[in-house]
Amino acid sequence: MSLAKKTTVGVLWNLAEQLGRRGIQVAVTLLLAYFLSPEDYGLVAMMAVFLALGTSLMDSGFTQALIRLKDAKHVDFDTAFYANVVLGILSYLILFVTAPYIADFYNEQRLIELIRVAALTIVINAFQVVQIAQLSRELNFKAQLKANLPAALISGIIALVLAYFDFGVWALIWQMLLSALLMTVFLWLQHIWRPTFTFCRESLYHMYNFGYKLFLSGLLDIVFRNLYVIIIAKYFTTGIAGLYFFADKIRELIVLQLVFSIQSVTYPALATMQDDNIRLKENYKKIVKIMTFIMFPLTLFLAALSDILFQTFLPQKWWEASSYLSIMLIAWLLIPMHAINVNVLQVKGRSDHFLILEFIKKAIAAIVLSISIVYGIYGLLIGQIIGGILAYIPNVYFANRLIGYSLKEQIGDFMPVLLLSGGIALFIYFVQMILQWNKVVELIVLGVAAFVFYIVIAQIMKLQAYVLTKDLLFKKLKG
Repeated sequence: MSLAKKTTVGVLWNLAEQLGRRGIQVAVTLLLAYFLSPEDYGLVAMMAVFLALGTSLMDSGFTQALIRLKDAKHVDFDTAFYANVVLGILSYLILFVTAPYIADFYNEQRLIELIRVAALTIVINAFQVVQIAQLSRELNFKAQLKANLPAALISGIIALVLAYFDFGVWALIWQMLLSALLMTVFLWLQHIWRPTFTFCRESLYHMYNFGYKLFLSGLLDIVFRNLYVIIIAKYFTTGIAGLYFFADKIRELIVLQLVFSIQSVTYPALATMQDDNIRLKENYKKIVKIMTFIMFPLTLFLAALSDILFQTFLPQKWWEASSYLSIMLIAWLLIPMHAINVNVLQVKGRSDHFLILEFIKKAIAAIVLSISIVYGIYGLLIGQIIGGILAYIPNVYFANRLIGYSLKEQIGDFMPVLLLSGGIALFIYFVQMILQWNKVVELIVLGVAAFVFYIVIAQIMKLQAYVLTKDLLFKKLKG
């Protein structure tokens, strides 16, 4: 199978896995909202950054290092596996000891027990890192689908049962634990890879030398990505923190995972052509056009229809979060472009540039945050839009240095799609303010109309992004 065909198959299987698993999680999240309160989600929001930091320490960049190794041997996988397990246990012990201090920071003593139980997911996940890296190297996302989908479904059902019987925030904790455990079990049952008693210091050094810079930049990214949650939980109420966290979770489930599904496939595929800048740039331009053609309308149409979505599917206690979600979606509009430019650095093996870039972007985020916080919750949200635009510039700078993909070229590649999808989003936003129909009818009519207009106009204008996306799908269907 050719690399292009293998990549296309991988993207579609990974997209199916993400849509299936995330679709289940979206459904479970919406159903849980009927039984849980914003305060329950606020408690999870308070500890989310610390769990993410522990997970990052456990991985320490070994996943990306394994994927990038041109000639990975069994000893390399063994070395990464044992390193991940040891680091996972270390991460758990750190969180176990620091849990009282985290609780004191938020003045919320319930966090002690919650963190000590939830942090077990880090140890469990340590046993699946190498399995996922191996599958990613092979672009075998069908196997990941077989593990992810049942794990998400079973853990989601159990969480709903617990929430129904008033377990409160513990329903969310058990969902996290069971999802990690079941995912690990289902991966191991497929006999993808098995460890042996081998370990190589030279391999450890080589992978860690590449991975630790990604780890450090990952720490920065986690802290700053969750900084808004930390500040809101610290200086506002637990309820507002819960509303923000809930909106952020919906945004992440719907938007971020679609970006990840494409990025996780293109990284190992394009890593095979890391020494050919001409082919790299050519393929990245195609990926930008296809990704933005899919992501821009999805993001902007959701932002325009968020009020109707919340009023249709959620109880009134969550409606305030709809305006949070709209602004947050706009703030993440350039996430596909951020992801592509960062992917260039990883494919070229420039984790040093990756780390420098993260420092620059986080400095921008800190400045914007310090200014916007005085304007309250909506000031913080609008600040995210400004920060996202400013952070895009250094991203492009490094990608341009490595493969010659300039800011002007990138804007030229995505601007037609942005103007088209943005114009339609504004149209349906103002139309819904005029209509007085049933909310479900409004949602269906406006949602369908938006995408029909989008496809028809793109075809009439013969947008290159539309042509590339259509050709990719037709080739797969014919295959």
